[in-house]
Amino acid sequence: MPHRLALLILVALCLPITAQAGILREKLEERREVRSEQQLLVELPAGSRVLHDQPYGTHPRQVFDVYLPPNPQSAPILFMVHGGGWYTGDKARDAVVENKTRHWLGKGYILVSSNYRLLPEADPLTQASDVAQAVTTVQRQARGWGGDPARLALIGHSAGAHLVALLNSDPQLAPGVSPSWLGTVALDSAAFDVPAVMQGRHLPLYDRAFGKDSSYWQKASPLHVLRNDAHPLLAVCSTRRRDACPQADAYAAKARQLGVTVSVVREDRSHGEINADLGADPAYTARVDSFLSSLGLP
Repeated sequence: MPHRLALLILVALCLPITAQAGILREKLEERREVRSEQQLLVELPAGSRVLHDQPYGTHPRQVFDVYLPPNPQSAPILFMVHGGGWYTGDKARDAVVENKTRHWLGKGYILVSSNYRLLPEADPLTQASDVAQAVTTVQRQARGWGGDPARLALIGHSAGAHLVALLNSDPQLAPGVSPSWLGTVALDSAAFDVPAVMQGRHLPLYDRAFGKDSSYWQKASPLHVLRNDAHPLLAVCSTRRRDACPQADAYAAKARQLGVTVSVVREDRSHGEINADLGADPAYTARVDSFLSSLGLP
């Protein structure tokens, strides 16, 4: 890892000063996110319980955790998809679930946090299919936990935000499975328009995820597969990143042309804080709760 960072710094020295700052800041943020998510100790609200590693496929990564509030009855469900650059990350990391479980279990929600297969074994389109398969499994099993399969929303951060936005843009993306949900929250994706990312200055993690095939870029791009039957979406973007809010704005503009409801919320937080602070910061969390309320969720 140190020699890769040194190489990145060397390349950045050949770029304008503003470009250097942007690339290095985002690379360091990526490394901080991975380090901060290495703590796996999540303290649940009193009376809650968790069902660990529920399978939705045969691969070891095809599992999800179910966080249950005390005595759930027809409880709404939040389905969380972690980030990690499409090549790392885990459903149980504290930045992924700790504050979210504390807040939404306290409101009577069930929170499901899911893994999916990772690069290089699975590309982003395959990962999106994993997410769809997991959601379908959750909806089949929800009543047994005291959940309401018809009141479900998706939420994802970073690479996970790209995956839920991709599914939201084209609900028929994953053949053979038929999940349904009310809407989607995308936490700080900078990959709504994959071709624009790949044709501009970008971090190496995008090359690992999307490769060199421009036709694949189109298929894996939420903006390019966006359909007029897409669900409502809330895009939360960090104003500290150069691409996150412009990407979200472009996606929202395309959605308006198709009659699809997309809202953009700007947050003066880092990429990692966009994820970790949700459920803990009252004002920020209230904006997400307001979107969920617009879907008919409590």
